[in-house]
Amino acid sequence: MKGSLKDRLRSDLNEARRARDRVRTLVLSTTLAELRNREIETGGPLDDDGVRTVVARAIKQRRDAAAQMKAGGREELAAREREQELVLTGYLPPELSAEDVRGMVRELIDGGAGDIGAVMGGLMPRIRGRFDGRAASAIVREELG
Repeated sequence: MKGSLKDRLRSDLNEARRARDRVRTLVLSTTLAELRNREIETGGPLDDDGVRTVVARAIKQRRDAAAQMKAGGREELAAREREQELVLTGYLPPELSAEDVRGMVRELIDGGAGDIGAVMGGLMPRIRGRFDGRAASAIVREELG
């Protein structure tokens, strides 16, 4: 179904508003605004993969913010960011393990991808939102090296 993930986000936002769930309402309304901005940038509606990319970016932003706040001694703000991150992770497929990614990398190398650019180019669409890009790059370097 086209737009089904975005529809689910909208539906869950309405549900959160009815339940007066402030955290979910904030996170979902912010994420839907980010989706709308991305659609304006691209000039059209996003498919589920595009929506997942925006959600993954929002999760990463919250992880980074939580780490910075924790480093700054603001544990209560870091906890709030982690809580928002948890709300969003429910909209992505389950995370991949390092071994899953390593297997995909080996498949790509066996399939003829011989340099880091070719391997990462084939890998990122498969793991986007499910595994950290920097960690994947490290695995690619290990397997190629």
